[in-house]
Amino acid sequence: MRPRRQRMVLVGLVVVGVTVALTLAFRAFQQNLLYFFSPTQVAAGEAPGREFRLGGMVVDHSVEREPGSLTVRFVLTDFANTIPVTYTGVLPDLFREGQGIVARGRMNTTGTFVAQEVLAKHDENYMPPEVADALAKTRSTVAE
Repeated sequence: MRPRRQRMVLVGLVVVGVTVALTLAFRAFQQNLLYFFSPTQVAAGEAPGREFRLGGMVVDHSVEREPGSLTVRFVLTDFANTIPVTYTGVLPDLFREGQGIVARGRMNTTGTFVAQEVLAKHDENYMPPEVADALAKTRSTVAE
């Protein structure tokens, strides 16, 4: 082969290699994104079929603990819709009814959100930004 043709083949291989690497990196990035959804968005069917974050307020008197188990059931709301949540594990110390939380997990076939992780706010003045935004949007929609 001539040197010019060899360089063109080499440049072509480098371009193909970079394209493949970028495609794989983008695909891995997309799979690792955890999108946030409110109960209203989940009720509207906007939630993906994979893992995502669900945020809202824990409904008063909705927390039920299974005796002899770490499984807890509660209801999450954005004041327009509610979603039942099941979590097996130790809840954060600050978890309680009437409080804003964010849970990471996925929906099951019965319409219950199965959480793998539950995050609670760290003081009375803080609410996760996603939860605050979702609640504000819902309240403004309900007020109209």
